[in-house]
Amino acid sequence: MGMTRSSDRIRTTHAGSLPRPPDLLELLQDRAAGRPVDSDVLQQRVRRAVADAVRRQAEAGIDVVSDGEMSKIGFANYVQDRMTGFGGEPTTVPAASDVAEFPDLAARMYASGQSAGRMPRPGNDAAISYTGREQLATDLENFSDALAVVAVEGGFLPAASPGCVVQIMRSSYYPDRRAYLYALAQALREEYRAIVEAGFTLQVDCPDLAMGRHWEFASATLAEFRANLELHVEALNYGLEGIDPERVRVHVCWGNYPGPHHRDVELRDILDVVYRVRASGISIEAANPRHEHEWTVFAERPLPDGRYLVPGVIDSCTNYIEHPELVAQRIVRFAQVVGRENVIAGTDCGFGTFAGFGAVVPGIAYAKLGSLVEGARIATLELWGGAQH
Repeated sequence: MGMTRSSDRIRTTHAGSLPRPPDLLELLQDRAAGRPVDSDVLQQRVRRAVADAVRRQAEAGIDVVSDGEMSKIGFANYVQDRMTGFGGEPTTVPAASDVAEFPDLAARMYASGQSAGRMPRPGNDAAISYTGREQLATDLENFSDALAVVAVEGGFLPAASPGCVVQIMRSSYYPDRRAYLYALAQALREEYRAIVEAGFTLQVDCPDLAMGRHWEFASATLAEFRANLELHVEALNYGLEGIDPERVRVHVCWGNYPGPHHRDVELRDILDVVYRVRASGISIEAANPRHEHEWTVFAERPLPDGRYLVPGVIDSCTNYIEHPELVAQRIVRFAQVVGRENVIAGTDCGFGTFAGFGAVVPGIAYAKLGSLVEGARIATLELWGGAQH
């Protein structure tokens, strides 16, 4: 079950992660902290959580669903459990430059649990190789079994990009960034291929392609950041070698946190490089007040032939439930620029990017998905002239 295009109506999906149940959170956090966890208990709890997440997505009407990343402690640092080489000192992650300008905001975000800045991120201190085959096989089985009892059009699974791992987990082993990136790409290729071979769409999470600018490269020039961007895309494409781009989508974001974001790089300054990723789908933030205006960029830099766009039309950092008519307006704007068949409505980012951190409470996350579906229905009526779909 892969990605379905919007051939006769606007399809819906989201960015992958969903809130974990409280008891599962406790198990995942205990494991990440090195505390003893019964592996059988954890596996069974993950399996039930995946089944529940898939069911709730289907009940909301989402067309292309995920497993909610229920087995992962975080969207990128989960690699510590699936690769050798991550036994180093924890990586210290400074506040993003936009948040650093407002220390009172940083203090509030940490106190409220809206920032994942303290999530464990062990450094890379040895050679990397992929050892997570059993965990990955369990994820694929859990997702397949959950999909077998619901009516949806497709399934996707997220996986980390080499660049997003480099961004949050530093290396003291590899001689330079390129070597570290390529070692990660070589290891992650196994995960990428397994997801596609299981029949799912692969979503590669690439916050480094945007967020990296106001975080790691805040004091660099735009040209210097773009040079790094090109290196990250080069390494990612190495990891994607041999995979049909039609089975891949890339998710780009500026950081899934409720900050000012006034230091975010402009989409127009990076989109040409993002287009170079060997992926047919491009998922971007487009609902939050810092990036909602950028639908016009696709008129300046047209979507290449054969590509499709997954614009975020639901914000993932606020508990407002968007009105379906607003969602429809956002969808229609993109459809008018890139073509209705090239739009699949999505969310800005995940609702559970790191386990236990997130601004949106679980019930509202699923209510937002329901509003996404209703907005897509309204947009379909407008874009297809009121025909029944």
